[in-house]
Amino acid sequence: MKRLIFALSLTILAIAPFTGETAMEIGNLFNPDATEYLLFWDLRLPRVGVAFFTGAVLALGGMVFQAVFRNALTTPFTLGVSSGATLATAIGIVFLPASLAALSYFFSFVGAFSTVVLLFLFARTLKATQTHSLLLIGIALSFFYSAALMVIFYLSDLEQSYSIIRFTMGSLSVVGMESLYPVAAAALGLLWVVVRYRPELKLLLTSYENAFLKGIEIRKINLILLLAVSMSVGICVSVVGPIGFIGLVIPHIVRLLYRRSSDALILPVFYYGGVFLVLCDLIARNLGAASEVPIGVVTSFIGGPFFIYIILKKRGGHG
Repeated sequence: MKRLIFALSLTILAIAPFTGETAMEIGNLFNPDATEYLLFWDLRLPRVGVAFFTGAVLALGGMVFQAVFRNALTTPFTLGVSSGATLATAIGIVFLPASLAALSYFFSFVGAFSTVVLLFLFARTLKATQTHSLLLIGIALSFFYSAALMVIFYLSDLEQSYSIIRFTMGSLSVVGMESLYPVAAAALGLLWVVVRYRPELKLLLTSYENAFLKGIEIRKINLILLLAVSMSVGICVSVVGPIGFIGLVIPHIVRLLYRRSSDALILPVFYYGGVFLVLCDLIARNLGAASEVPIGVVTSFIGGPFFIYIILKKRGGHG
């Protein structure tokens, strides 16, 4: 089963750059004067790369959040981290001059990390058994950020409002490799940090008490992991907008597939998170609609029911 799924994943990655509304002649891919050259190297290949690394960041970030906050439902999306990054980016769109557009990465990171700090402070006041309360706090923060986003809409002009609306729906429509580089760097950086702290993560997954007895500086490790996730999510959100539920769906599916502890699933979660978003993008680009379906809509249609399933399953287990 695992081999079949892996083979299918490779097939998806292989066909993704060649699939779309416009057919391509493979022989023209290396001819700079051909339309296919521009279509493949400036549009489709960067798009697939951004989709893969963004999905990898969101999936791995979800797994780290579930380990740190000790709740299977926590992800950067459900805890409001993506919403914080979105609000900060919208503030940048409205108040920054176009010449400083590159600072949107910094704004997104600040929004994401500020939310993580708030959640971390709230988590310290809760008992170990009150992880669902933290999830409710994350939802409340998301509502607050949504209200603040409405204020930003009110203060924006027509062009800025359009940019924010397109941004909040999530889009993988990138041009050139310039957008791929920061996302790839964020993904590989997050992967390096999580692999570097894999032994500590394994102890945290067992129990905080066990990690403390083993000499682990729990607060320091949590801060490093959350900082790495915040930075990578902030960068990805600034490029593609908020894309939900990947951090929830992929870690659970990979655990069911491999039947191992999360610390042993770092690379599979990273890889299949990327493949999942590439697949969702393929669906969004090939539905035959008059215009491209926003990628955030596709992932929400898949992730929303899965979120409800996880909640019902957890309640059934407790019952």
